[in-house]
Amino acid sequence: MGPRYAEILTPEALDFLAALHDRFAGIRHDRLAARLRNPVDVANGRNPRFLEETAAIRQDPSWRVAGAGPGLEDRRVEITGPTDRKMAINALNSGAKVWLADLEDATSPTWQNVIEGQLTLLDALAGTLSHTSADGKEYTVTHDIAGPDTPTIVMRPRGWHLPEKHLRFHDRTGRRMSASGSLVDFGLYFFHNATRLIELGSGPYFYLPKLEGHLEARLWNDVFVFAQRSLDIQTGTIRATVLIETIQAAFEMEEILYELREHCAGLNAGRWDYIFSIIKAFRSRGRRFVLPDRRHITMTVPFMRAYTELLVSTCHRRGAYAIGGMSAFIPNRRDPEVTARALEQVAADKRREAADGFDGTWVAHPDLIPTARAEFDAAFQRPGAPDGAINQLHRTRSEVQVSAAQLLDIGWGGGQVTEVGVHDNIAIALRYIESWLRGTGAVAIDNLMEDAATAEISRSQVWQWVNENTVTAEGRRIDVAWARTVLRQVAGGLDRFDGDRFDDAVEVFTSVALEPEFPAFLTVGAYARFL
Repeated sequence: MGPRYAEILTPEALDFLAALHDRFAGIRHDRLAARLRNPVDVANGRNPRFLEETAAIRQDPSWRVAGAGPGLEDRRVEITGPTDRKMAINALNSGAKVWLADLEDATSPTWQNVIEGQLTLLDALAGTLSHTSADGKEYTVTHDIAGPDTPTIVMRPRGWHLPEKHLRFHDRTGRRMSASGSLVDFGLYFFHNATRLIELGSGPYFYLPKLEGHLEARLWNDVFVFAQRSLDIQTGTIRATVLIETIQAAFEMEEILYELREHCAGLNAGRWDYIFSIIKAFRSRGRRFVLPDRRHITMTVPFMRAYTELLVSTCHRRGAYAIGGMSAFIPNRRDPEVTARALEQVAADKRREAADGFDGTWVAHPDLIPTARAEFDAAFQRPGAPDGAINQLHRTRSEVQVSAAQLLDIGWGGGQVTEVGVHDNIAIALRYIESWLRGTGAVAIDNLMEDAATAEISRSQVWQWVNENTVTAEGRRIDVAWARTVLRQVAGGLDRFDGDRFDDAVEVFTSVALEPEFPAFLTVGAYARFL
């Protein structure tokens, strides 16, 4: 227990978490067990598919989702970031329409980060959030928390697969188990803040990560119904936006919307985790499924175009918002040339999303908001758009017809695997893991914003290249021995400092990228051992 932790871990809040686990921990376990079949099926040659058993849902034109809740009507630009106090204040002062308060990929789930993140959100909604940096600089929220210039808060809990080992419960067999990170993050935020959020004119809103199908969405919907009834809040008050960031979920977008329809606001194109999911799913299916250097996997390669086109058309057919992904480029206020390149890249990315019909997008830095918003403002004013449009729901994209073959059109796409690409992946993953082990989950590396998803791409590509005996453009075969040599070179060239975790990071990277077994997530084992 740290300072003020008792404000979050009250007896009543823990009773609420206990009730959530009594009701849903067993079902969560079943859903995670069902996930284990997916990689086996794909490895044996059975590709993901549109489900025959749910065809009636897709073919029924009558149903719609609940749509935007109060404060979510305009989602042109959403800023993402962790819930430490300084980052939260910067986000709330940023001028974005939404702040994705991220307890997942942008947060290292140390116990301190988990509980102090909840305290940050509690203080923000109370209007008392402030921070003093080590050099004495004062940070405060400059707008009324309920004012039109303050972003609506949408909290992202951890995915179903992540535990919270600092809280335990007894499962249905009587065993003492780690709690669910998802239920802990959701439960504490909802219990302490739902009523206050409604009073402020918005509501308890959530981003749901890492779903692998509609049954996992159904579990979330059941959690929402139970939580609202438990606190005597009207069913349907919660709004959820689901990140489509796994290949399995891409084939079940409509079913996911249907399961969450009384609570659903939209879908998000979680591009980086989606690329990771593709690599993970097809990592052992031969060279046809090997992807090139990370920098060559753009949003214009065929399988990514199919994914985003399907997402927009699916959302708008059902009255749901389609939210675009995050560009990794970030500005550097000390380097105008880097900033100019970043703004150019971001403008092109957001222009494409706006032209495709997305209703909003993500940025990771306040300086990118004007650039991103300008592209969506221009799109919303095009001929045929309603006067004063703040979304593109009118663009149903009925001309879009995406097939399973298009979603699975995976391969080199004109790129190459290079020695530089191998080196960069190892260096990025190592530097990110080291920061993550010290408690920082979003890290600026070489003018790109790296989080757990981009680190997953880097390490999973190395694993796949090694196991497929990939040959680089320079003619070098990528094997374990050479990859270990590169790892030693990278580690040896790093600037060390007191308290760094590079030795542990090398161990983690080796276990998730250079061993025969492929762990589903690098964070699970590292969390169990180090956090």
